[in-house]
Amino acid sequence: MTDTTNGYLARRRARRDLTGKHVLITGASSGIGLSAAHAVAQKGAVAILLARRADELAIEVEKINADGGTAHGYQCDVTDAESVDRAITLILDTHGHVDMLVNNAGRSIRRAVHRSTDRMHDFERTMAVNYFGAVRMTLALLPQMRERKDGHIVNISSAGVQVATPRFAAYLASKAALDKFTEVTAAEMLADNVTFTTIHMPLVRTPMITPSGDQGAPTQSAEWAAALVVRALSERPRRIDVPLGTLAEYGNLVAPAIKERVLHRYYRANPDSAAAKGETVIETETDDQEIAEPQRRRRPVPPAVRITGTALRRAARLVPGTHW
Repeated sequence: MTDTTNGYLARRRARRDLTGKHVLITGASSGIGLSAAHAVAQKGAVAILLARRADELAIEVEKINADGGTAHGYQCDVTDAESVDRAITLILDTHGHVDMLVNNAGRSIRRAVHRSTDRMHDFERTMAVNYFGAVRMTLALLPQMRERKDGHIVNISSAGVQVATPRFAAYLASKAALDKFTEVTAAEMLADNVTFTTIHMPLVRTPMITPSGDQGAPTQSAEWAAALVVRALSERPRRIDVPLGTLAEYGNLVAPAIKERVLHRYYRANPDSAAAKGETVIETETDDQEIAEPQRRRRPVPPAVRITGTALRRAARLVPGTHW
């Protein structure tokens, strides 16, 4: 193997290594953000957690540090320009720089448009967090990334943007705006070595989706989502899509009318939740105890099956979606 090849491999490994990287994550007191903070800390990164709830943030930072990681927490509301300015100034003064940003903070609303005709604030609130909040964080950190000629920004979007999932007009419109902002900014920042990844997340079991009720679709764990975030930070692909989103995009290109009918049937089959209808939901009292799910015995996977599965997953990563 030549010295040139060895040098290339060394640079590639160094690029993928998160050890010592300052990774800032918004919305990090629960859900995907919290799981991602734990995951990057386990990879050796310095996790910088941002959230509105200072008390919860302090507890989670202490847990990460107790587990052997390195974490710092800062109270910040991404919808408030002054709050962001204060937090970013303090972070840069304390840590010197931020290598990577994960725009995870989000607000989701599941409500049919005909129930939103007197609720313009639904659209304003989702835009304030999902779009303007992410843009505000990006603009705040871009100058020091461009100056250092190094930086990576991960934006948590939704597979629903590709699917156009009914009842999520407010939420998906804000995520679609972020997608396009990311695409344009990535093209402009190419010479500055500031790169972007958009993750089109499927439904993830977090507190954010609880009010929406059963949506008739499978969900993933926050730990699963955190693994995608780690991949986005280490491999820096332009996009990470899931099969459902990719299939929906191809369906829209090949048979848009059929896709629309399928989505309408889904819309009719899964009505608005009680919260979306404005009904009062009475919750039964429960003991504050964690209920463990029954453990299933896993059968050993034959080596041939395991190797084939790994090869297929790697091949799938080469085709992230209809758009590169």
